[in-house]
Amino acid sequence: MTRKSTPQAAGTVAAYPRRAGASEHEAASQDALAHRLAALLGRRFAPGYRPSRHREEPPPYYVPDRSIVGTARAAVLGIRRAADLYGGVVPHAFVATKSISHGLIGPQARAPRAWAVALPDALRDVVLAGYTAFCAEDALAAGQRLLRRGPLRLKPADASAGRGQVVARDEAALRAAVAALSPWVMERLGVVLEEDLAEVETYSVGWARVGKMEIAYVGTQELTDDNEGNAVYGGSALRVARGGFDALRALPLDERERHAVDMACRYDAAVSAAYPELLASRRNYDVAFGLGAGGAARAGVLEQSWRAGGASIAELAAMQAFALSPGLKAVRAETRERYGADVTAPTAQRLVFHGVDTAVGPISKSGGILEAGDGGA
Repeated sequence: MTRKSTPQAAGTVAAYPRRAGASEHEAASQDALAHRLAALLGRRFAPGYRPSRHREEPPPYYVPDRSIVGTARAAVLGIRRAADLYGGVVPHAFVATKSISHGLIGPQARAPRAWAVALPDALRDVVLAGYTAFCAEDALAAGQRLLRRGPLRLKPADASAGRGQVVARDEAALRAAVAALSPWVMERLGVVLEEDLAEVETYSVGWARVGKMEIAYVGTQELTDDNEGNAVYGGSALRVARGGFDALRALPLDERERHAVDMACRYDAAVSAAYPELLASRRNYDVAFGLGAGGAARAGVLEQSWRAGGASIAELAAMQAFALSPGLKAVRAETRERYGADVTAPTAQRLVFHGVDTAVGPISKSGGILEAGDGGA
């Protein structure tokens, strides 16, 4: 006998999967996104969702905290198309990381079996100079080659928000940085070694679709000091268009914004061609402009994200504004992250998290639409 779905089960949103040990601010961010998506889709947020305890027909709309690895895993959850989640499904774990942006040091270098050998050549004109390595020996060889042109930045593939990155200016620093890496993580996901830039300005370029709502955006990121004095992601200010990248390009963008959008779109097309199994309803790219060795102007895509990220609260604020005002074509939206016990609490409408997190200490996260008086459109 066919089991009938209940009205609630037919329309829920779940903040799932969530990694074990997620900190308070990470869990709060995922839940806040799920709440907002439920409102946008006209569904009910299902707190504490677990497939073993909630056997829903049809499955919920998922808001995972990471890219889901493998179509088989996605199918078990009921995810068969990009419209089933806010984020992405990748065919292999390393595809969800910054490792795919660069090539190997040589034809004999180690790499996963599914490594797309031709992709780095397709990306060469839209990324910075660099290499990806999957073992310490290859990382050292790649780093030694990069040091000939200037300082390099070593970037663990599993880190985010700029954490864990090390700038090496000589071979001793390079060896120390490589020795500190987990061999198991390096073998599975890789490590990126990339030319280091000075006077960096980082742009966010992205696209997302939820239901029938589609947006594209470009904006700038800012850094802030965490509770240990390290420079980390501090938020994004976005110019958001209703529609896809053609709608975004129709806005009065400046030269650098247009360049960032162009590089991100070329990166996206190359990766999609190399890994056609990739599904994503949310695509975000970090694009850096700065000065390389000798003061030369440099620009390139740093990494991609096919999961809910730092700019997602701004993305959903823009979608909600478009849903409420059908004639609205563009808005400015922001996300903001600040550390320290003296940070003023955000208003309830913009609040994501404000309190002491066991992993990072006092942190405040917020986001929403930028009004005209705040630098908005």
